[in-house]
Amino acid sequence: MTTDLNDLGAVVAVAKAGGFREAARATGSSASRLSDAVRRMEASLGIRLFNRTTRSVVPTEAGTLLLSRLAPAMSEIDTALDSLNRLRDRPSGTLRLNVPVSAAKLVLPDIVVPFLEAYPEIKLEIIAESNVVDVFKAGCDAGIRYDERLEQDMIAIPIGPRTQRFAVAAAPSLLDRLGHPGHPRDLLDYPCIRGRYASGTSTAWEFEKSGEIIRIEPTGPLTVSIGAAVDLSVQAAVGGTGVIQLFESWLQPHLDSGALEPVLEPWWQTFSGPYLYYPGHRLVPAPLRAFIDFIKARDL
Repeated sequence: MTTDLNDLGAVVAVAKAGGFREAARATGSSASRLSDAVRRMEASLGIRLFNRTTRSVVPTEAGTLLLSRLAPAMSEIDTALDSLNRLRDRPSGTLRLNVPVSAAKLVLPDIVVPFLEAYPEIKLEIIAESNVVDVFKAGCDAGIRYDERLEQDMIAIPIGPRTQRFAVAAAPSLLDRLGHPGHPRDLLDYPCIRGRYASGTSTAWEFEKSGEIIRIEPTGPLTVSIGAAVDLSVQAAVGGTGVIQLFESWLQPHLDSGALEPVLEPWWQTFSGPYLYYPGHRLVPAPLRAFIDFIKARDL
């Protein structure tokens, strides 16, 4: 037998209020709607639940028996729904984000601490890797990617700086020895530090000026895996091992200190910042919704 919870709720409301009109006022419904619900329950159960007169609505013996068991159950349902309301109003739970190493270093540090302070009941897990993976098959709620790697049919919102640049730099000692290159192709004669993805592929170095785009494949004494080893490549560049190309903000502290000098700065390529992306479901998990709202509020 299939029972409508709304009809059960109507039975409890009428019994508590002692009448259909009183119950309608208490629940914001209508007397006729509540009366129809009670009749459906009685027809479904095959037994009268209330004795009705023009002055009163009183539970029958069967109605009293049902209410004695039903009221606690309905109270538990109300408690369960209230707990969901609290979860919505004060988000809790775990939020798992899959992000590139560059986002973990350059975007999230300014976000994570204030977000966790604002939502102390949320636990945040960051999986930082540079391999392109299906973040949802990996059990994550959302990911951070640049536009060229965004998956289709996803909702994407901006996160972090909206404009970034790839900087090229080298140690003063290396430039004193070899001189400053005047054109990107000159780097083919310089020792360069390369990065390689786990798939084995390396990306070309791109430069752009006045609408002209130059792509080169430099070589050098050091190649590192793109990820945690990138910091090693920066230290090697500071030590004079070779020329490095990397996010400008990653190299900025060393440019500011003079440990690295900019190379071919008029050719540095600009690109758009990353995005937080997630499936376009109607119901978004509360921790992710809180994170989305937090990101959007920072950009206001």
